[in-house]
Amino acid sequence: MTITHPHGVGAPGATVPLPEVAPDHERVLITRGPRSGLAIIVAVHSTRLGQALGGARLWRYAHWTDALADALRLSEAMTLKNAAAGLARGGGKAVVCIPPDEELDDARTRDAMLDLGDAVESLGGAYMTAEDVGTSAELMAVVAERTAHVCGLPPEQGGVGEPADATAAGVYAGLEATLGHVFGDRSVRGRHIVVAGLGQVGGRLARRLAAEGARLSVTDVAEHGRRLADELGAEWVAPEAAHLVPADVFVPCGLGGVLTADAVRAMHVRAVVGAANNQLAERDVAELLRRRGIAWAPDFVVNAGGVIHLDVASRDGVGAAELAHRVAGIGDTVARVLREADATGTTTLEAAERLAAVRLDAAGS
Repeated sequence: MTITHPHGVGAPGATVPLPEVAPDHERVLITRGPRSGLAIIVAVHSTRLGQALGGARLWRYAHWTDALADALRLSEAMTLKNAAAGLARGGGKAVVCIPPDEELDDARTRDAMLDLGDAVESLGGAYMTAEDVGTSAELMAVVAERTAHVCGLPPEQGGVGEPADATAAGVYAGLEATLGHVFGDRSVRGRHIVVAGLGQVGGRLARRLAAEGARLSVTDVAEHGRRLADELGAEWVAPEAAHLVPADVFVPCGLGGVLTADAVRAMHVRAVVGAANNQLAERDVAELLRRRGIAWAPDFVVNAGGVIHLDVASRDGVGAAELAHRVAGIGDTVARVLREADATGTTTLEAAERLAAVRLDAAGS
């Protein structure tokens, strides 16, 4: 693994220690954007299946090493996600770190995206970026001014647009498959479902669940969430109490780490299926979920609709029907993971990782 650190981003007195080794990553670029002055991190975990593909996150962190830890974790998850989804893509992630005491105006945000484009371009095609938390198709168009290794641009600029619709559709397919596995009936009608996080994906998912007759409890840290709850006739719950609601399924669609050991011990649900990345606070939580009889559909399988959209829709000759079929196939993959975990007495995390490893090993050989 190569760590490139050309501009001295770090400073004495860091609150989070920088790892001496980034496990299994092929390359990690750490730089300070010359225009924006922001720390930019691009982590390429694997290119065994092809060019690494993963989004660019624009987010506020207490220290740049927190952003580095996020990039390392997210890029590794992208390797698993792309492999499990059957894509000829490796895993990577970019993070633009906003210091805790700074606000970005439009001009500095644009500068940050230009800096990101330069960082991506410097990797020589090892990594293709796209929108993620804090970014958008419009911001990816700014990145495209500095590199061709970017996808998800607005349709009016020849791109395939933001992937939120596809991500939500994939989560819905995974949810149906999980319901079928747990209850013997894939229908969401009449099921009590708790959606935590009503952003681009969670909001779309909540609307579809309501339209299909699910009973919803919802929450979000933003005020718009209450308005959506009222619109859908959903029960509103406090964000910190969402995991305590007795229900059929808990659907985390915000930031990661929500499935802590304490949270899982307090849950009264039969399944967890959501769009959030890195839901497990610790790996051992997967075993705790299994022991409690809670079917967890691994996040890197469930939320692959967006990356499938970015990859497949960018190919010539691919129509909407074929793309929808590929995204719907997430349900089949989730069902396979749940069956294998039950058959082998292992966690769904291990079952999903084995599925990804088969493809990665085949590429290696």
